[in-house]
Amino acid sequence: MHIVAKHLTKSFGGFQATKDVSFEIEKGKLIGLLGPSGGGKTTILRMLAGLEEPDSGEIWFDGRKVNDQPPQQRGIGFVFQNYALFRHMSVYDNIAFGLAVQKRTKAEIKARVQELMELTGLKGLEKRLPGQLSGGQRQRVAFARAIAPEPRLLLLDEPFAAIDAKVRKELRTWLKEMIDRVGITTIFVTHDQEEAVEVADQIMIINQGRLEQHGAPIDIYKQPQTPFVAGFIGESSTVEDIKSFKGFEDHPLQEAKAMIRPEFIEIGRPGEISFPSAAERGKVRNIFFRGTNWQVEVEVEGESLFGYRSLERPELHPGEEVQVLIHRVYLFNEKEHVTLENGLKIDPLPVHI
Repeated sequence: MHIVAKHLTKSFGGFQATKDVSFEIEKGKLIGLLGPSGGGKTTILRMLAGLEEPDSGEIWFDGRKVNDQPPQQRGIGFVFQNYALFRHMSVYDNIAFGLAVQKRTKAEIKARVQELMELTGLKGLEKRLPGQLSGGQRQRVAFARAIAPEPRLLLLDEPFAAIDAKVRKELRTWLKEMIDRVGITTIFVTHDQEEAVEVADQIMIINQGRLEQHGAPIDIYKQPQTPFVAGFIGESSTVEDIKSFKGFEDHPLQEAKAMIRPEFIEIGRPGEISFPSAAERGKVRNIFFRGTNWQVEVEVEGESLFGYRSLERPELHPGEEVQVLIHRVYLFNEKEHVTLENGLKIDPLPVHI
C-alpha cells in the first residue's frame, strides 16, 4: 500500500497531539515511528488505522482518500503492545479469527493458518492457549493473526515493549525477515532508537507532535536536519562555544552551538593521534567498558566530551593527561545547521586502531 498523509492535526482537549504532520510512504517499506514518549507516534498510527479521526488533514491509501472510511474497510492489520490475544482461544483459533470474520471456507482457513504457523515458527503449538506460551511466542501469534486476512498495511504499536531484552533482539531480526517475505507496508511505533535503526527501512522522527525528519536511518544519523534529531539519534555532547577549539575558530554561524558525537573524537596518548597539531589537551574524567570498546569521558577547555577507544589500545585511566582531536562537529542555531570538518588536519600520522 502506498500512503500519503497531508497536514494531519489532532488535539485532545487542550493538548495538541499532532501538528501539521505530512509524509509519504512507498509500498512495501518498513517504517519506524521513533520519538520520545508522548510525542504523537501512537496518535499518528491510530489515525491511519481509523481509530482516531484527524481534526484536519487528509489520509490517502493507494490514491484514495480514506478519512471517512471505517477501520474494517481500510485493509489494515494491527498488533498491539499487549498482544490482545483471545485467552480462551487456541493459537490456531486466534490466527483463524480474522479469516472466520471474512467468512472464508474451513479449507481456506486451515490452509492459511498452517501457512502462517510455518512462516512464524509456531508449528506444533496449534492447540496451546496464550497463557501456555512465552512472550516471544505470543507476539508471533499476534503477528500471524494480524496478517492472516492479508491486509495491505500492518501497524505495530511498540510490538516488543513487553518482551525481555534478549528475546526482543531476536524478534527484531525475525520481524524484518517476515516483512521482507510477505511484502506488506508496515509501520511500527517505538521509542528505542537502536530498534528503529536496526529494523526500519526508513525512520520518521516525531517530537512534540511534529515530524522532525523522515529518511533512511544512515542519512538521519549522518545528516540530522534539526538539533533535536542530532541529540536524539546516537550519543552526543553539546558545546556552547566551539570557537575556543582548534580548527573551528572561524565557523560561519552566529550564536551557534555544537553537537559532537563520540565517533567524531580521537582520544589518546602522545603519538597515537592522527593530526597532533589540531589536537587539544584534555584530562580523562571517567572510562566505561562498553563490551566492544571503551567509552571515555574527557574534559577539554572546561567542556565534558565523550569518545570511543578500541580495546586493542592500552587502557586509559581517570586523571590521565591525553590529546583530544575533534574531527568534525554538527553546528546549529535557531535558523541553520551545518556539519564542519576540523580545518587544521594537515599533518597525518599513522593511527593504529
